[in-house]
Amino acid sequence: MRRSRHPREAEVDPFYDMLFNMLIAFVFCFLIALLAMNPKALKAGDIPAKAEFIITVSWPDMDANDIDTWVQDPASNLVWFRAREAGLMHLDRDDRGLANDTLVINGQKVVNPLNQEVVTLRGIAPGEYTVNAHYYEVGPDADGIKTGQPVEVTVSVLKVNPRAEVVFHGQVKLARKGDEATAVRFAVLPDGSVGAINTLAKTLVERR
Repeated sequence: MRRSRHPREAEVDPFYDMLFNMLIAFVFCFLIALLAMNPKALKAGDIPAKAEFIITVSWPDMDANDIDTWVQDPASNLVWFRAREAGLMHLDRDDRGLANDTLVINGQKVVNPLNQEVVTLRGIAPGEYTVNAHYYEVGPDADGIKTGQPVEVTVSVLKVNPRAEVVFHGQVKLARKGDEATAVRFAVLPDGSVGAINTLAKTLVERR
């Protein structure tokens, strides 16, 4: 994944990728802040119905390691970096650590420190969803050395309609390259509400 001229690298425009990353982070933080200040202010219709749920997977700023997000829907569709659309799920942001967060402007190197991937559920498909984090690749540190340190990953699930609601917020630790962990499994009911939530392990990566 770190190899030069990899197809995944060829798709990336670092400038627009960094701007999109920052925009997603700002919108998510704004929704959380607004909910914390006044949950009643978020009424139906206040948020455009472009997504029903927003799933964010983040790890420490400036961490060079590449963590991937895998989400499975009730029909066993999988969304991940090589299948960015599956069913009603969309991977809106594939973050590769520092690999796609650096660009040069007027001779100056600019780094976006945020590490975050975003998956949106753009409709209601009743059943269980599984959200996994996968330690895909070890990134080099500031000295260019790949140490392969453990990575703590934070996963949040936000229900957007008819009002913002935090469904889940938690952490999983990935000890080494290749590790996979289930962050959360949650059930969506026919009316769009959330039912059972658990963290029972379920492997998704080996299916591919």
